[in-house]
Amino acid sequence: MSRREGSLEDPQADSSVSLLPHLEAKIRQTHSFARLLTKYAEQLLQEYVQHQGDPFGLPGFSPPRLPVAGLSAPAPGHAGLPAPERLRLDAAALTALPPLLEVVRRHQAELNPRAPRLLRRLEDAARQARALGAAVEAVLAALGTETRGPRPEPAAAAAAAAATGAGVFPAKVLGLRVCGLYREWVSRTEGDLGQLVPSGPA
Repeated sequence: MSRREGSLEDPQADSSVSLLPHLEAKIRQTHSFARLLTKYAEQLLQEYVQHQGDPFGLPGFSPPRLPVAGLSAPAPGHAGLPAPERLRLDAAALTALPPLLEVVRRHQAELNPRAPRLLRRLEDAARQARALGAAVEAVLAALGTETRGPRPEPAAAAAAAAATGAGVFPAKVLGLRVCGLYREWVSRTEGDLGQLVPSGPA
């Protein structure tokens, strides 16, 4: 991707115009945070699978991709959107994730009360998703761009909570889906911010 394509500047503006130093620092800091959370999100997903029993984790097992109210995976055309729009979508997804992760944590506390590390990872993930979403919104604010992404509705978490009452297996699948979406959106945010990090040493 060229510097013009990866820049947060107006596409019609001179691509030689550099970002302000404080904005560069904010983008670098947020990108570093997203990169760290990408690693944590992968660890969470692995930890989750380890505690669900068979058939989770078995070779060839492909769980149904249950829809999650209020949240979906990044769209195939996400990478082709303008940078501010990608960041708006990232921030909206990250804001929607904490209540869903909390629903999963509560259900896992019932199923796996002796898995404190998993429960702690889920609790940390909710807090970290909220913090990363706020950091992305701060980048948008520094750009003078409004965060117009959809705000999470209480009904989304309520729908997820209701799904956990449909049975143990569907609830486990829903938890797997939420953990997977957390990994996808954190990774996508890392990628979107990485395209905006100015060249040179961090």
